[in-house]
Amino acid sequence: MRLRNITGSREVIGSSDYVIHNETEMAGKWAEVFGNENPIHIEIGMGKGRFIMELAGLHPNINYVGIEKYSSVLLRAIQKMEENPLPNVRFIRMEAENILQVFGEGEVSKIYLNFSDPWPKDRHAKRRLPSREFLNRYRVILQKKGNLEFKTDNTELFDFAVNEVEPAGWHIDQITYDLHNDPEMIIGNIMTEYEEKFSSIGNPINKYIISPLEDVNNAAKTMGVGNITKEVEADKEVKADKAK
Repeated sequence: MRLRNITGSREVIGSSDYVIHNETEMAGKWAEVFGNENPIHIEIGMGKGRFIMELAGLHPNINYVGIEKYSSVLLRAIQKMEENPLPNVRFIRMEAENILQVFGEGEVSKIYLNFSDPWPKDRHAKRRLPSREFLNRYRVILQKKGNLEFKTDNTELFDFAVNEVEPAGWHIDQITYDLHNDPEMIIGNIMTEYEEKFSSIGNPINKYIISPLEDVNNAAKTMGVGNITKEVEADKEVKADKAK
């Protein structure tokens, strides 16, 4: 689905103090951005920011970075921040593929993926945020004992995500196929805009919490940080060539 472009959204984003504009220079420097050594949690594909901003309000001793690629959606998050400023939140407009250019090795404590684009065609499987290709990237930026939480109402995407966990060298810590009727995993749950919409019409919400295994012979360890970065750069070059 193509999102409607809002006139002036890029200008607002470009001038907002809540948005990090030199994100590719920030790896290893996020403590300087927030002015403290608090843990960093990120949401990839944050939408209008409801989820991450509610979390930030509840946990002032955690720093949050919301990542969104669509200007029209990010604009809504900026407007919410202007109404209710939070010192422990920053936004980035970027593609998730570039995550290794933005966060240093072990710099992030937790990653949230909420109602991600399912990319239903098989040839687009590598673009799905819970794919093993992305899990290899996340492993690099996560601290030891860090984890990832993923929620979706899309059963096919969730089944795909579950099947990617073991091959990528991760472990399922908790899982449910009906979050709102799970007495343990529903504790402390923060609703997203999509979650409220889909659950209100009876769609069950799937969720897992996973963490990378420390001693495992998988692609992420074999490739190493440098080679994963080269992979990302190669992807960018291919896209640039196609755009010519």
